[in-house]
Amino acid sequence: MTACKRDLRNVTIDDSGLPPPTPEIEQERRVAIFDLLESNSFSIAARSGRKVPEGPYDLDLSIRDGRLVFSVGAGDGSDPVEFHLSLGPFQQTVKDYFQICESYFDAVRKLPPSRIETIDMARRGIHDEGARLLRERLEGKAVVDLDTARRLFTLICVLRWGG
Repeated sequence: MTACKRDLRNVTIDDSGLPPPTPEIEQERRVAIFDLLESNSFSIAARSGRKVPEGPYDLDLSIRDGRLVFSVGAGDGSDPVEFHLSLGPFQQTVKDYFQICESYFDAVRKLPPSRIETIDMARRGIHDEGARLLRERLEGKAVVDLDTARRLFTLICVLRWGG
């Protein structure tokens, strides 16, 4: 049996200043963080002239001055590496994801399983699109696999839900 790769050992979200999350959003957050810590593939991209700390890493996600901030520390006393990403490219995908999640949460309460499956398939498709976009935006900064990108996209959505 192959061991799961775990380059992220700790993930925190700085949601200070945001309204308290709904129970559904809090559940999405807990699941995404749990899944990230169970299995992830995350590394800082090598750049010429910069020493790249090796993992495992501590990741803090926040929104500062309207930008998504990845603060990545190696736990070795070195300063964290920060990536600042514009939220603009994520705006439509996050909006679509919010809408489909609301439909999904409502469907779980009211609709038969066949309808829930249809909505869930659409939700997964939008989620995959968000993960693809995140991987593109992280290019040259960090390298993540698709599953890690999906979970990170969920956490971006959690931050945006409150913001």
